[in-house]
Amino acid sequence: MTFPFRPRDVILLAVVFSSMAAGICCPQVFAFLQPYPLLCLMILFFMSFLSIRLEEVWEALRRASLSILSLVVLKMAILPVILYGLFRFVMPEYAVAALLLTAVSTGVVAPFMSNLVGGNSARVLVVTVITSVLVPFSLPAVVELVLSQSVNLSFWDMLRVLALAIFVPIAAVQILRRLAPHLLDAANRRAYPVNLVMFALINLGVFSKYAEIFYSEPTLIAEACLVCIVLSVIYAVAGILFFRLSSVEDRLAGAVMIAHMNNVLMIVFSAQFFGPRETMTAAMYLLPFFGLVLPLRYYGGRASADR
Repeated sequence: MTFPFRPRDVILLAVVFSSMAAGICCPQVFAFLQPYPLLCLMILFFMSFLSIRLEEVWEALRRASLSILSLVVLKMAILPVILYGLFRFVMPEYAVAALLLTAVSTGVVAPFMSNLVGGNSARVLVVTVITSVLVPFSLPAVVELVLSQSVNLSFWDMLRVLALAIFVPIAAVQILRRLAPHLLDAANRRAYPVNLVMFALINLGVFSKYAEIFYSEPTLIAEACLVCIVLSVIYAVAGILFFRLSSVEDRLAGAVMIAHMNNVLMIVFSAQFFGPRETMTAAMYLLPFFGLVLPLRYYGGRASADR
């Protein structure tokens, strides 16, 4: 079996986890970065949206089938509430983390992950576009609906932060595409190193802020990892069952649509509106984010052989 990840993916993981460790170990050194994770996230999204054209967004929305729209509703509204209720009984301290991680949009690298496992990547791309456009409105609405009695948060503040993170980069890309397309080409060629720097700066800013928590609660990391693994299994099974009557490729795509979410957005969002437990859970989801590739590949091979 060939190794499922490119060297660039391994470098990305190394940068992400080493910057988390540096932020926790040397919080005073990196404290000056604490005000800037949202700005770094916007730059990261700008780089991610370079290859997406606005007309493709509208075409994806136009072509969305009833099954795709139903999955979007399941992912962004129904499943978050179900998992919040489940965790309230099993691990109540992680109920909010489960709600947030489940309700966030599908990640912009999800089509690539779908290619790795043999899923229907065209469907994954459509869901990625739709959920990215909807998340500034859907996530605050779900949080307001579920947590309004226990958490004092402003719907409009949450919407403002998410809209800044999503729509400003999209608008900037579209403006530059019309006025200076050569600049977009140059930026696209430098996307990988820029993304690495943004990931590192986000982690250094966020985790230097919460460093003291990790010394006083060392079990937090292990608990967050366990929660993430459990959630990833639930996500993958939910996506497969949703498309249980469809092809193997669609079932794998369903797993990717739900399980490979935009956890980087949730790291920044949680750090701004919630606490270290939610932030750490979002960060630790990087482990199953990549780790799901092998079991999904195995499932796809077995399911194809049984047809």
